[in-house]
Amino acid sequence: MLKIAVVTPMLPIPQDRTRGRYIHETARALSQLATVRVFFQQPRYLAIPGLTPRNFLTGTAGADYSADGIDVETFTYPAVVGLSRVTNGYVAGRALTPRVRAFAPDVVVGYWIYPDAYAAWQCAERLGVPCVAGALGSDIHVRAGANAAFTRRTVAGVDALVTVSEAMRRTAIADFDAPPARVHTVVNGFNTGVFHPRDRQAMRGKLGIASDARLMVYVGRLVESKGLRELLAAFAALSGTDPSLQLALVGEGVMREELERMVQAAGLQGRVAMPGGMEPAQVAEWICASDLLTLPSWSEGYPNVVVEALACGVPVVATDVGGTREIIDDSKGLLIPPRDERVLAQALSQALSHPWDHAAIAASMNRSWDDVARETLDVCEQVLAARRRA
Repeated sequence: MLKIAVVTPMLPIPQDRTRGRYIHETARALSQLATVRVFFQQPRYLAIPGLTPRNFLTGTAGADYSADGIDVETFTYPAVVGLSRVTNGYVAGRALTPRVRAFAPDVVVGYWIYPDAYAAWQCAERLGVPCVAGALGSDIHVRAGANAAFTRRTVAGVDALVTVSEAMRRTAIADFDAPPARVHTVVNGFNTGVFHPRDRQAMRGKLGIASDARLMVYVGRLVESKGLRELLAAFAALSGTDPSLQLALVGEGVMREELERMVQAAGLQGRVAMPGGMEPAQVAEWICASDLLTLPSWSEGYPNVVVEALACGVPVVATDVGGTREIIDDSKGLLIPPRDERVLAQALSQALSHPWDHAAIAASMNRSWDDVARETLDVCEQVLAARRRA
């Protein structure tokens, strides 16, 4: 069996159980087809007053970290928020190399272009093996300055680039000069054993939600770029005329306290639930209890929660960013421009009153993580064969 080293900065952790879940699922399925070790590399930020990450919760997984179905090795490298951006890839690569060398892989796969796939590529170069970089979303769509420069360098250096949507593939080629023949689209799947239609009233009874509520659910990190301020503003506008409306924000993130203050200031206590980060089975219960899922992000790659909601037969209101258009059509939900709370409110109202065919929505989704793993393995085998021929 092929030996594959998977390098990632993201896996589910106690303070953020939704973070990196797609990488965990891919690695777990890939482990059924190859010998896989996951190298979970994490920046260890130096404690400097006033310098803390704005987009994700801090905290690192220790040596005792484990994730179901994968062989994982954790480690950290020193970093300073903002200031070490140009050196993070190099420092991470130096820490990564001896660990991967001991595993002796045939191929290295690095997710998140910079700094992590850059570190994986540098490591693979030292070991004389091919490297595949996996782009997930903002690491292609939202790049500027040093990040853009190192992203371009990584894309030029790796043997292949895997993107999770055709939109991202086009951006990689147009904006970062990725050679088209080396860019492969492998869209995400979903856990078919977890995300499937369930009885809505049974789920509501389990979660303590009123049977006549009109429930909207958001699932993801609680961060600004997910459009959560716009979502709360839109919900507040709608809730004034419809006392049955409820909203659940499922996830954790740096905005939690701000969102709680916004809910209180708008007088929406009791109508907005924030149950925290959850395992996939619990996420599926919230989705299946809802009338719709909404994802008003400013940027996305191929948002997995949209796939999971549709697999449950739940329609989606989402922003038309990244690869979202490749998932949603008029029979499954509504697409709107980002950062517009008025349009978001209108779309939510429209979707709540639309007669969706829930069974048809669920039947349209059938791509599993096994499909993702097979296609990822195909790319690994292609680059290895090309390297051997060369």
